[in-house]
Amino acid sequence: MIQRLVAALALTLGLAACDPVVVAPADPLPPQKGGGPVAVTPALAGPQPDRSQGRAFVAVVDRLEPVAERVCRQQAPRLNCDFRIVIDDTPGAPPNAFQTVDRTGRPVIVFTPALIALTRNPDEIAFVMAHEAAHHIEDHLSQQQRNATLGAIVFGQLAGATGAGQDGIRDAQQLGAAVGLRSYSQEFELEADRLGTIITARAGYDPLVGADFFFRLPDPASRFLSTHPPNAERYAAVRRVAAELGY
Repeated sequence: MIQRLVAALALTLGLAACDPVVVAPADPLPPQKGGGPVAVTPALAGPQPDRSQGRAFVAVVDRLEPVAERVCRQQAPRLNCDFRIVIDDTPGAPPNAFQTVDRTGRPVIVFTPALIALTRNPDEIAFVMAHEAAHHIEDHLSQQQRNATLGAIVFGQLAGATGAGQDGIRDAQQLGAAVGLRSYSQEFELEADRLGTIITARAGYDPLVGADFFFRLPDPASRFLSTHPPNAERYAAVRRVAAELGY
């Protein structure tokens, strides 16, 4: 019961997801061949990348994925490090990128076309991609799920101890799981930014240029109980790591 509740809340709250933003429409991304990103057709609603952004995305995938895989095998050899990078073809999907795993445990990094359309250069695409890869390498998804499960158990037990009925216990479990999912989430984002900076640089992209992407996102500092740190704090973390790398 609790595991199903945690899974449902994870989908609702968007584990390891970037915050959505709204951008103006552009030209559609050209379909790709072979084992690359999932093709996006012009019929899809919502902002679409132009041809140069589409080519840049494919080039970044080819160049950055092997680097992310090497870093993963070095730092987290117990994990599946064979990243699959895809484009979400859901019509009208808002700008977003997130990391998940498939049924076999293979890490999947998902981009929506609208997010690609928001980027201004390959460095920004690379930084977002490296950030999501870092979430997997740091095993944030599993940590958030454990926090959510613990929160659901604790809140449910407290509700039961105060005499709540089944509905009250269920509501308490849902609240506890939501609180657990948000526990340490801001620190997880900063960890992913720091490791993402390293992956971006090792792939030959400029992490400082890439991190400019933050400043076209709504600042999470203005939202109560945000899962993301303020954009300025995230950029400062990137700058510190980039300085150590010689940028």
